[in-house]
Amino acid sequence: MTAPLWTRDDFLAATGGEMRGDVAQEITGISIDSRTIESGEAYVAIVGDRLDGHDFVEAALDAGAALALVARDKLADLPESGRYVVVNDPLEALRKLAAAARARTYARIVAVTGSVGKTSTKEALRFALDRTGKTHASVASFNNHWGVPLTLARMPADTEYGIFEIGMNHLGEITPLVEMVRPHVAIITTVQPVHLEFFDSVEQIAQAKAEIFSGLEPGGVAILNADNDQFDLLKFHAKMAGVTEIRTFGEDSASDALLQKVSAQAGCSSIQARILGQELTYKVGVPGKHQVRNSLAVLAAVVELGADLALAGLALAELQAPKGRGAFSKLQLGDGKADLIDETYNANPASMRAALAVLGETPVRLPGRRIAVLGDMRELGPDAERLHCELLAPIKAAGVDLVYLAGEHMHHLWELLPKGARGGYAEVSSGLIDMLIRDVQSGDVIMIKGSLGTRMGPVLEALKKEYASTDDVELV
Repeated sequence: MTAPLWTRDDFLAATGGEMRGDVAQEITGISIDSRTIESGEAYVAIVGDRLDGHDFVEAALDAGAALALVARDKLADLPESGRYVVVNDPLEALRKLAAAARARTYARIVAVTGSVGKTSTKEALRFALDRTGKTHASVASFNNHWGVPLTLARMPADTEYGIFEIGMNHLGEITPLVEMVRPHVAIITTVQPVHLEFFDSVEQIAQAKAEIFSGLEPGGVAILNADNDQFDLLKFHAKMAGVTEIRTFGEDSASDALLQKVSAQAGCSSIQARILGQELTYKVGVPGKHQVRNSLAVLAAVVELGADLALAGLALAELQAPKGRGAFSKLQLGDGKADLIDETYNANPASMRAALAVLGETPVRLPGRRIAVLGDMRELGPDAERLHCELLAPIKAAGVDLVYLAGEHMHHLWELLPKGARGGYAEVSSGLIDMLIRDVQSGDVIMIKGSLGTRMGPVLEALKKEYASTDDVELV
């Protein structure tokens, strides 16, 4: 019989709450979304920037929630017959529950941060570690002030490997999160110029990422990208934080996890590497050199966590790119098919370069062309124009034939493009839809990417709707 995630008594003790109504003895899960909550789960009524979770308590209880974790000052506005655990602040109570979840487990814990590749590295770790033992990781990019404690609170007591993604937009955001997670291994994938609206320099971003070292368990291991320009600074911060065990990954010959050879194929890469002294040949089931490099960090973490390296290598072949982060699908045209690469989740200069590199590595079937559809990158501050213009070099390096651009900042790049590479420009992303539907042809490979605010997702969905295929796949 499967043990409950939390008993009522343990939940009350962890949150410090007061019970009101007929709260169930067993709690099977934790949710903050009344739309997806399942019977037996605890609903946490978080007050966010736009929505107040207390407005959805009744819906959560009607859906079968075991209880609703609610604020004392909101209780009078809630149904009298409800099942409640009452606290001063539900988010703070969730943090306490997270701390209790961490305290009760003997799991080996890894935390991941970085300017690019946090979520894909988290997913690769989940695949790699699950072959050795019971593994727990966030279901999505739950890497902020509520996502990290929610993921911790959802971690079963008998977890053997826990994987946590930690993000930030400002200095000081990572510290309280990593102090909750208390990892045995911390990975920084890379440091790049993202969120420059909130930082004065890339070095300041590195300083913020280095906060992850502050929560490492005694004797914990930092795994750093030896090929990154900020490596020396990160290593310095790690040592200043008292970290004595530092491992490196990359193509630098001194790397502890060393890339020896890579062969890019359609939708995947074959790799030869030396991982902490062990030779390994394996595949990564998602395309892109950045995925290859991050797989080295994953496998180094596998060794440091005491999991099976050979099984982890086999598991990475099964990786698939998620929606918005490199998922492939097919467009069915009258005279053939085209490939569509979905990179619509978000964008910054580093992830743009990585996505363009994947486009360049993807085989094209003649008479097809490589097509980049790009929207503005946000949060770049006064360097926005320069950083958009600097995409011209990776566009050329990827052998992109046609470029479609949307947004005020992308217009600066548009003016630099060779006339033969200009597919189309629009002030807003929706203005590209008719152009693309008209211009796409058999054999094309189309990559769509932009910051969330530029709404590139609807452009992708419009193409998929117009050229619907019966064999859509996440990866080809």
